[in-house]
Amino acid sequence: MASSSGAGEPRISVWLSGEKPPPRRRADAERAREQAGGLDREKIVATSVRLLDAEGLAKFSMRRLAAELGVTAMSVYWYVDNKDDLLELALDQVSGEMPLPDPADEGEDWRDQLRQLAIGYHRVLVRHEWVSSLMGRYLNIGPHSMRFSNTTLAVMRRSGVPPHRIAGAMGALFQFVYGFATVEALYRERCRVPGMDHNTYLRRVMDAVAHDQQFVTEYAESVELTRARMDESFDQMWKDDFEVGLDTVIAGIEVMRDRLREE
Repeated sequence: MASSSGAGEPRISVWLSGEKPPPRRRADAERAREQAGGLDREKIVATSVRLLDAEGLAKFSMRRLAAELGVTAMSVYWYVDNKDDLLELALDQVSGEMPLPDPADEGEDWRDQLRQLAIGYHRVLVRHEWVSSLMGRYLNIGPHSMRFSNTTLAVMRRSGVPPHRIAGAMGALFQFVYGFATVEALYRERCRVPGMDHNTYLRRVMDAVAHDQQFVTEYAESVELTRARMDESFDQMWKDDFEVGLDTVIAGIEVMRDRLREE
């Protein structure tokens, strides 16, 4: 079904295209089958999220979704114009999983609230591996995403960072989270393909490295650092490294704020 944009116009966002009108009239048998299954946009989006989690973005299609719903592919298009719109709806749906602090609560430290927001963002990216691929593709201006953005801005204003530095500070924080979570998710996928747990995969890598003496000698510092952590739980290693990185970025924001006050 054609996009609501005119020919040659760039796609902007499903959230700026207006509400999709109610489903148009269809054949009685098809309509009755959908009504019996309770088909609506909410069910379509929820099923899309479940399929994306289970099978990944590359295998997702409107036909695969329709089969999962037990309807024809055309039936889905009565509720959503195209695949891009549906993916954007799914992206905002999972954004609603991020818990939001109350920036008006003066009893809460802005650093703790910023940390809560970053941790929530990280969890969504790791839990839903397809999300990182879509973050740069769409504007992310759905209601859940915008509530997250507005809350983060309110917390940043409490930090005392000058207004003209807030966007850059937020970028540093969430680009760190995005990059860390994306690498983590890709590593988990790399382990999952051969059916290994994370620690077994890492041991296989280190065994291969140990047999290449030139590599061990040339990159001794990196090899030693990895060896020193071999006894750690893989999940704990990722958790510890993320927390150190997150604390470093938030501390950097605070240092920048204080330095600007002294100028």
